[in-house]
Amino acid sequence: MNNLSDEIIASRILVVDDNLTNVVLLKKLLEGSGFTNVLGITDSREVKALYEENPFDIVLLDIRMPHMDGFDIMEQLSKIDSPLPPNIMVLTAQTDQETKLKALDFGARDFLHKPFDRLEVLTRIRNMIETHLLHKKLRFHNEELEQKVCERTREIEQTRLEVVRCLGRASEYKDNETGMHVIRMSKTSQLLARAAGMSEENCSLILHASPMHDVGKIGIPDNVLLKPGKLDDDEWEIMKRHAEMGMEILGNHPSPLMEMARQVAITHHEKWDGSGYPRGLKAKDIPLVGRITALADVFDALTSERPYKKAWLVEDAVSLIKEQSGKHFDPELVEIFINLIDDICAVRDKYRDVFDTEAAE
Repeated sequence: MNNLSDEIIASRILVVDDNLTNVVLLKKLLEGSGFTNVLGITDSREVKALYEENPFDIVLLDIRMPHMDGFDIMEQLSKIDSPLPPNIMVLTAQTDQETKLKALDFGARDFLHKPFDRLEVLTRIRNMIETHLLHKKLRFHNEELEQKVCERTREIEQTRLEVVRCLGRASEYKDNETGMHVIRMSKTSQLLARAAGMSEENCSLILHASPMHDVGKIGIPDNVLLKPGKLDDDEWEIMKRHAEMGMEILGNHPSPLMEMARQVAITHHEKWDGSGYPRGLKAKDIPLVGRITALADVFDALTSERPYKKAWLVEDAVSLIKEQSGKHFDPELVEIFINLIDDICAVRDKYRDVFDTEAAE
C-alpha cells in the first residue's frame, strides 16, 4: 500500500458508523496508509447532505444504525442525480446471505466484515476506489468526445447554412446586389410560421430554406430577368420556369432542410385561387411553407427599392395584400400578417438595403 497514486490518496472517503470506535479505527487506518481526504461521521442522517455537496469516491457504510440504517442511506443516495452511482462498501458484523443479497440489491458493491483485517480493508478499498476513478475517467472521456462531436456537428451545420445563404444571395444578386431581400423575407417567413402554429423545428427550417425560393433565377437569361419593362408572353413563360429550375437545382438530398427548400422553390408562386404557377395548385393544396413564403416574398419585394423601381410605402403594400386575400394569398395568413406588421417592419428596417431611401418609409 505504499505505492498509492496521488489520485487515489486524494480520493474522498466517507466512513459512516454509529460506533465511534469503528469510525476512529478506520480513519486512523486509512490516514496512516496515506489517504488524505477521509471524513468519519456517526449520525447517518448527515450522509445525504454531505454527498450532495460533493460526492465521495467511496462510502464505507454500516448497516445497523439508529435513525436511518444502511439500507435507508443507500436508497437515499440512489435517488441523487449524479453522473455515477454511489460507490458503497458495506460494513457489517453479519454474515448471513439475506443481508448480503439485500445490500447488493440496494446498491452496495462490496462488503467488509467486522472485526476488520488491516490488509483486507486497505486492499478492498483501494480496488474499489481504482475502479470508481476509472469509471469517472471513462465518463469524462466520453463526455469530452461527445462535446467535440457536438462542436464539430455545429461547425458543419453552420458551414452548410452559410452555403445555403450564399446560394440564396446568389439568386438575388443580379437585381439586388446587397442580398438583403433573402434575409428579410426569410425572417418574415419565420415570424409568420411561428404565429401560424408551426413547430420551432420547422420555423427554424423555413428560416434557412426560404432564402432559396428564387434560386432557379440563376438559370433565367439576363435579357428576361433584368428587363426593365413588362415581359411579353414568351418572356413570361421563360421567367415562370425558374420555380421548376429551382427545385431541380436543389436536387434530391433527403435532409429536412433541402426537402423544405425544394417545396418552397416549386410552390412560392402558387396562388390561393389556383391562378398561380407552375402547377396551378389551389388553397390548402399549396403547402403551408409555400403560402408563407409567397406572402413574405411579395411584401418585401413591394417595399424594397430596386435599380429599376421605387419602393412602395408599407401602407400601400399592406392594402394590396388585403385586397389579394383569398385570391393570391391565404386569408388566414393575411390576418396573421396584419397582426404582425410591426414586427415585420422592424425586420425590414433592421436589414435595410444600402440604396433604400427615406422615401421608402
